[in-house]
Amino acid sequence: MNENEIRAIFLEELGNIAPEMDLVQIDSAADLRETLDIDSMDFLNLVTAIHRRLGVDIPELDYPNLVTLGGAVRYLGDRLT
Repeated sequence: MNENEIRAIFLEELGNIAPEMDLVQIDSAADLRETLDIDSMDFLNLVTAIHRRLGVDIPELDYPNLVTLGGAVRYLGDRLT
């Protein structure tokens, strides 16, 4: 799976969490929780959805890797290789 596919899946799941937001405009380096006003439960739902879609176990210690879109794509790409 390439980076663009991972990004598309991540954004799709993020869109399910924050459907009112225009995800095309998200800065890859922006803190998603602050930018999208995601609370901790929304973030856990996102992690669970990513696990279901990609089959990647994401330990709690690695959650900081998912704070930005760019970080999430890199982290998931590394975990999928």
